[in-house]
Amino acid sequence: MQLNGIFIIAELGGEAGKQIRAINEWFDPRLARYKAPHVTITGSSGVGPIPASVTAVELWEKLAPITSSTEPMALRFGPPMRFMQTEILVLPLDPHGPLRAFHDRLANCGLPFARARFTFSPHCTLSLYPTLTQEATRELLTLRVHVPAVIDRIHVFQALDPQPARKLLELPLTGGSETA
Repeated sequence: MQLNGIFIIAELGGEAGKQIRAINEWFDPRLARYKAPHVTITGSSGVGPIPASVTAVELWEKLAPITSSTEPMALRFGPPMRFMQTEILVLPLDPHGPLRAFHDRLANCGLPFARARFTFSPHCTLSLYPTLTQEATRELLTLRVHVPAVIDRIHVFQALDPQPARKLLELPLTGGSETA
């Protein structure tokens, strides 16, 4: 997985974020310690990361018109699953509909994106670091998050592994028009 570059994520707050945080703390304490529950919108699936050479001003100029014309989204999670032939367990979101339209607008905003390793497959990670026992895997796969994930802002982070990611921008979704 490419670890360097600029990623666009949506951190999940509210009840869904609390439930996922509790799941992370139980099944993957390291993930809970280092990353808030979130959905990666660009950087790993659909399109790859934005080069680290792109400035915060350039990011804002391209992204702000999209976020200011996009309404917040309340999205339902599917049942937990393994991510793309890995041992990583995730809660998937529908790769079609409003989140896909938003992703595609970002992907076509004029910023340079690297190639992605995966097709657009939005999700929130439940377990990333540990090798789970069969029993823990079965238990995790039976869990459900019934409250919607609310995406009402994006966070733009620059990752320069092994350094901690650095937040470059936070932009709220404030509009209702689908054109920008």
